[in-house]
Amino acid sequence: MEIGVIGLGDMGIVYAKAFSRAGYRVFGCDMPQHREKLKEELEPLGIEVLFDGKEVSRRCDIIFYSVESDKITNVVQLYGPSTKYGAIVAGQTSVKHPEIEAFEKYLPKDVNIITCHSLHGPAFDPKGQKLVVIPHRTTKEAYQRMTDVLSLLGSDMVEIPDYHEHDKIVADTQAVTHVGFESMGSAWKSAGFFPWENGSYLGGIDNVKILTTLRIFSYKSHIYSGLAILNPYARQHVKSYAQSVSSLFKLMIKEEELEFRERLYQARDFVFHESRKPLMLDDKIMKEFSLSDHHQNFKPNSHLSLLSMVDAWFHLEVNPYDNLICQTPPFRLRLGIAEYLFKNEDLLEESIQTALFDKTIRNDDLEFHSAVLEWSSIIFYGDQEGYKKHFDETKMFFADRLVHGREKSAELIRRLQIE
Repeated sequence: MEIGVIGLGDMGIVYAKAFSRAGYRVFGCDMPQHREKLKEELEPLGIEVLFDGKEVSRRCDIIFYSVESDKITNVVQLYGPSTKYGAIVAGQTSVKHPEIEAFEKYLPKDVNIITCHSLHGPAFDPKGQKLVVIPHRTTKEAYQRMTDVLSLLGSDMVEIPDYHEHDKIVADTQAVTHVGFESMGSAWKSAGFFPWENGSYLGGIDNVKILTTLRIFSYKSHIYSGLAILNPYARQHVKSYAQSVSSLFKLMIKEEELEFRERLYQARDFVFHESRKPLMLDDKIMKEFSLSDHHQNFKPNSHLSLLSMVDAWFHLEVNPYDNLICQTPPFRLRLGIAEYLFKNEDLLEESIQTALFDKTIRNDDLEFHSAVLEWSSIIFYGDQEGYKKHFDETKMFFADRLVHGREKSAELIRRLQIE
């Protein structure tokens, strides 16, 4: 059996190397300008780089499309009709609607479609990470062959029978999670300070916020824009999050304490019910991961981003613990620090008091509120270029700290066992 990978970017190479090490003949292709470099890197490892996707499709028994979400339709249109009779075809995109639509339109009817989604970036070893498998159109025999091959990655395989359900879960676990952290980054950029140099961002929760934000901005914007803009469920989730931020911020400005508390307590009781198994992040470990180089006086934080996230989960009637089957490290960290905040009565009370009555944090919360609305508008209008521009501007602001932040966040994830 021969395995093909169309798109030898970072994730495509992870798959190609894993299957080659397992003894399979692996073939791949990428853009013409990358061909010679890929040959030098991969052919000594037993991975043959072919001229294009037609050559890969004609000969391979299992074919993975490892291309960006916004390019999947064009690539499948080019190479899909050449697919070998009875082959298995999968996509690695994190948004399955455009992918499945392209497969159904351009692949031969005799082809099995068993798509997948590795819930980690190329910097992580697939072993132990979540891997979603979706048997869209397949025979039992083909499905067994595919899962046998995917098991070689060493990932924790989870079957989701329907791609609609996958995209609903991903809208929560990834799209809204990313927007929350991207909004923090944009807010800090607009305010003109690095959070680790500000006394309001020195706690364990804030260390997680900062490192996860730096981690996200250390990658390329297309990784996140496709998730947010091409997923039909993401827009509603992001819109609900923006509405929660606005509603809570208005109550803060008016110091409407009773309504503010009732709203948060209602959300807390829905999300953090005692029947849910808590993640229990270690506060001592979180406090170790500060980027601050000098001693500062600690100031309380409203944690508006987390209060709004829990409020949005409640109004969406989404329980995030149910979505851990599609967890990513940033989502698990986000849920973990929200849980830590809401299940610690003293910390939650400090957050509520700060949000309502501490004017020294209000400017930061205003910047965050504005940033969320801006990201929400970009996503609602499907503005891929605007997303990239907005993302890259913030990326440049944090440029000197991104690599260090990503390294420290990886260590934090390992220490907290968020894998």
